[in-house]
Order: sequence, then structure tokens, then C-alpha cells
Amino acid sequence: MDTIYVHGGVPLHGEVRVSGTKNGSLALLASALLVPDETVIENLPDVADIGTMVEILRTLGAKCDFLGPRTLRINASELTSCEAPEELVRRMRASFYVAGPLLARCGMGCVPRPGGCVIGSRPIDYHLTGFRALGAEVVEEHGFVVARAARLYGGQVFLDPRYRSVGATVNIMMAAVLADGTTLIENASRDPDVVQCARFLNACGARITGIGGAAMRVTGVDRLHGARFAAAPDRMEAGTFLMAAAATRGDVSVRGARATDLMQLLDALRQAGCDIEIGRNAVRLRLSGRPRPFDVVTAPFPGFPTDLHPPTVVLQALASGRSIMEETIFEARFNYADELSRMGARIHIKGNTAITTGIPKLSGAPVVATDLRAGAALALAGLAAEGETEINGAEHLDRGYENFVGKLRELGADVVRRAEGGARLNYVYSR
Repeated sequence: MDTIYVHGGVPLHGEVRVSGTKNGSLALLASALLVPDETVIENLPDVADIGTMVEILRTLGAKCDFLGPRTLRINASELTSCEAPEELVRRMRASFYVAGPLLARCGMGCVPRPGGCVIGSRPIDYHLTGFRALGAEVVEEHGFVVARAARLYGGQVFLDPRYRSVGATVNIMMAAVLADGTTLIENASRDPDVVQCARFLNACGARITGIGGAAMRVTGVDRLHGARFAAAPDRMEAGTFLMAAAATRGDVSVRGARATDLMQLLDALRQAGCDIEIGRNAVRLRLSGRPRPFDVVTAPFPGFPTDLHPPTVVLQALASGRSIMEETIFEARFNYADELSRMGARIHIKGNTAITTGIPKLSGAPVVATDLRAGAALALAGLAAEGETEINGAEHLDRGYENFVGKLRELGADVVRRAEGGARLNYVYSR
């Protein structure tokens, strides 16, 4: 495992630019399988999950060529396989996105149950129910999900209104794009990544309406055509850097941050006493004293994003009172809590709720990142702590943050990364 060393106590100052959305780009790449033509995706983040999805596309027969550091040309005119490789799919949950396009293009999709960060059960039942509603036969064989249909037909799909699953909405929408007739997805996710994927598909000739609403309508077409599309900025990365500024009592402008995608987070940060300035293409945050206590409940978009839950608890751990974090999406999201407690945080977990009593300073300690967002939380805690924090399992951050250590250093952080068995170094991820 790689290790990040953080010497805390340095307020972050300056400007940082966020990369393209990791979660949203994975959906775009999977959608390209529906197009028997060339597509070009711009502004892809240079992170491990993108590399994994590109490998999956190539094993399915799509030709993928980078035209530049973050621009990928995909030619999926001739798919050679309808079975996704298990060793790649188990690396991340979003790999299951290829099931819908394979079913629609090839009449069959064979995909293992996905892996990824261990933050909860995250069942794929809604995906499979949606495929069945479109006329597919779906079975599970030896750890693989196999969906078959000589032809898909439009249908009505009801998703659970409590969760409004992003993954299920995307997968069902992709499958329905080439189906006969019209599909209505009730309680569809309104998440920006879903909106972006739908707009990309429409740019390729799909007929999707109700985008960004609770009822999405997909009218099937015979064929899609190529298009060029740029991924939006990553709102989770933007939120992480805003909270890093708050945790260190700094002053940071996050370029590319879209305030409309971060309203619940910005409201929470204002409650904590942060000064928020929203510009045309940036959000600036300043905080001079300890944050005030504040409460958060995670919820599907436009609610507070579960991916920003762990970094938010770091800010709550430094607040001048008691704060509450209620997690309603993933039951195992609290993996980070014991590691923060090693740094002095006073966190009590009760069911799906973290009750945190803030302290003036955290203390540096050896900790282990158990997943992507937990790793980000521990890095923020280290930035705010006295002394040195040693974060093992730093490779988890590679899945979703491009050049995380380098960007922190640009803001003045005293942070370095050391590869296993090597000397300390500044780390920039590249494929």
C-alpha cells in the first residue's frame, strides 16, 4: 500500500481547478457502447476508475484511443463480446453500467456482480427489475448476471422513491434507448450524472425527455450516431476541496465548481460559519475561526450527497459543539469513524447516525483508508491536525481524485506521498 504523510496546521490558500466528474464519466463511457460509430469524450479525469472502464470497453471490442491527456475516442462499431471480464468488474461498482448497453446492442449482457468500495450492500435489484420490465429474461449463473432479449420493448419502471437510484436510472435508460416503443421511468434519479448521461445520449440521437425530473420518458430509436461531448466538473472533488479549506481555516477558490450542484453542501458550510462567495465559474470559501456545529442528513440529489459524508464529519469533529450526521443511503459508510477516533475525534455511532462532539484540534496518527471517500476524510483530518498523520491505503484515492496530493500542495499543504518500498515523493496519478 502507498502512504500519504500530512503535516497539519497549515491553512490552505489559493485556487484549485477540479477535474472532470469521475462518476458521470463512467456512465458516459458505458453509454458509448450503444453507438455503432465514433464518439469522443472530453475532460475525462485521470483516475484509476476511468482506466478500468476503458479496459472493460476494450475487452468488449470497442476501440479506445486517447487523443490527448483527457480526451478519448471510442469506436464501438463492432463489439466482439457480450461478457464483461470478472477481474475488471470486481474493481468498481459502476462497471455494471455495461449491462444495459450490451443487452440493447447485442441482445445479451453477461456481467459479474460488481465490486468497489465496501460501504454497504448496494443491491442491483432495481437494475434487474428494470431490464425485466423491458422484456428481458434475467437470471444469475455462477456469480454472473445474464440478461437476454431478442428485442426490448418499452415499459413502465418504478424505482424506490426513497433512493432514486442513480445506477438503476442510468442502466435502464441506456437499455431503453434502443427498445421498441416508449419507456417511462418513475422516481428517476435527478442526479447531475444522470442528466449528463441523458444529454450525451440525446446528442447521439436518442429521444429522452423529462431529464432532471422524477419521471423520465425514453422513446426508442433504431440507431444512434457519434457525437463529441465534454464531461462536467466533478462536484465531489469540488466539495472535498471546499471542506479542506474550511477544516484548515483557509481561503480557497475552487475553479469549475457548480454551485447549483452543491446547494445542500453550501448551505451546511454556511451553517458552520463559512463565508461562501459564488462566482461565474468558481466557489470561494473562507473561514477564520472554529466551525459552528451543524447537522446533515444524506439524501438523493438534490439532497446532501452521501459521497461527501465522511469529509463532512471531519469538519463536524472540529466544530464548537455537537453535530449530527445521518446516513440514509449506505449502511456501512461509517468505516472511517474508528480511524478518525485514533486522531482524537469524539464520534459516537448509533444506528445510521454519527453524533460528533467537536474538539479544538485533532492529533496526527497512523491511520488506514478503507475506501475512496474515507481516504479523502482522513487526508482532511490530517491537514487540520497537529503533528504528522500517516495515511496507509492511499491508492483508494486514485480511484476518484486526480493528482490529489499535487493539488493540495498547490494550496500550501505540507503533504507528500511515498510508494511502497520507495522514497517520499510528490504523487501524480497517470495511466
